[in-house]
Amino acid sequence: MKGTYGLLFLLIIGLPGVSQVKMKKAEGGFLFFENQKNVLFYQSEPKSKNGTYERCNYIHPLWGPNGEVLTEDFPVDHLHQRGVFWAWHQILIGDKRIGDGWEIKNFEQQVNEIEYISNSEGAAVLKTEVMWKSDQWKRLGEKIPYLRENTTITIYPEKSNYRKIDFEIRLLALEENLSIGGSEDEKGYSGFSVRMILPDDVSFSGPGGLIKPETTQVKSNGYVNVSGSILANNKKGGIVIADNPQNPGYPQKWILREKNSMQNAAFPGNKTISLSRTEALVLKYSLIIYSGKMSSRKIQKIIDL
Repeated sequence: MKGTYGLLFLLIIGLPGVSQVKMKKAEGGFLFFENQKNVLFYQSEPKSKNGTYERCNYIHPLWGPNGEVLTEDFPVDHLHQRGVFWAWHQILIGDKRIGDGWEIKNFEQQVNEIEYISNSEGAAVLKTEVMWKSDQWKRLGEKIPYLRENTTITIYPEKSNYRKIDFEIRLLALEENLSIGGSEDEKGYSGFSVRMILPDDVSFSGPGGLIKPETTQVKSNGYVNVSGSILANNKKGGIVIADNPQNPGYPQKWILREKNSMQNAAFPGNKTISLSRTEALVLKYSLIIYSGKMSSRKIQKIIDL
């Protein structure tokens, strides 16, 4: 895998006195911080474990309000899982399977462009262009991109006891008859995922109340709140993962795990969907990282902002 970024635009339009989320280049990627506190790290360059499971284009660490690391990378139970990521098991051109982005098999991403904006609200906006490649898709012996991903990550300043992060992922086919899908079993792992450190007292809830994780997909219309003693000194907090109403298949179903795995807004599940060469597939999600407690009413209010 080769991860390179060719362009970096810095546009600062902040206002005096407004708290700003800022960015700086660091080894392997870009660190975002606010008032000298780390917020998240975007991995733009290839990273591997002893030469295996090489990956880029994901977030780890994601930090909590008191400096806690909330995510995991290369967990021993699922070495392919990585922080906050978006990936699909099935990648096909016609009937030819060319890769597996979930388990990182015959799958390569190249970060070509990065744009950073710090706006007047104090938010940091990261825009990326990422090309997907595979050893199984070549012309004249050279790997060529078959998909262009353009992702926008908006990191808002901390407010009272929470921070919101928005994601917009745009997938445009560069080859005819390109399709993606989840695992082909009844679980259908696919799409936007968060591999977070789970406490012993982890709890899941949604707009309808408590959610019991199952082996297969469960329903929760709009969001899942993963809470428990996730902060330093076993203090309470949580991460809300929100599914945007504009997403295809809304409300999307969820794969939830109480230990040793990620939390996944599973789209499209175990089927495949075709990608267009002229109109990108757009997927939108949000994270709300908070301390203490967060009511359903407040969660919905933040999501709607």
